[in-house]
Amino acid sequence: QVQLAESGGGSSQTGGSLRLSCVASGATHSNYVMAWFRQAPGKEREGVAAISTQSTATYHAASVKGRFTISRDNAKNTLYLQMISLKPEDTAIYYCAAATRPFSLLEFANTNLYAYWGQGTQVTVSS
Repeated sequence: QVQLAESGGGSSQTGGSLRLSCVASGATHSNYVMAWFRQAPGKEREGVAAISTQSTATYHAASVKGRFTISRDNAKNTLYLQMISLKPEDTAIYYCAAATRPFSLLEFANTNLYAYWGQGTQVTVSS
């Protein structure tokens, strides 16, 4: 069983930066493909970025490519999402997720692939 806890959310103005963290406990972090998702009010949860177990591969959604960067530190059991050049449309609750089976990162946005989810952290970007 894996417990995931996000932090680092908050408020920012357009063009600002935030870094989200997700600490995993209860299992070996490095065994899991990890990802960030977000959900805005009235919208479906969407995949933001994913990273392979040993950081050899990453995938970012087109909407955040060039602005967000996913990374992980397996020694610290921590997943990160560095966000720069924030836009009001980035406003959402951000969730980290862990997958127990390998898959192509091209499929990362499929929520059914993930067995564990954090509680989410709110990111609000004002214009």
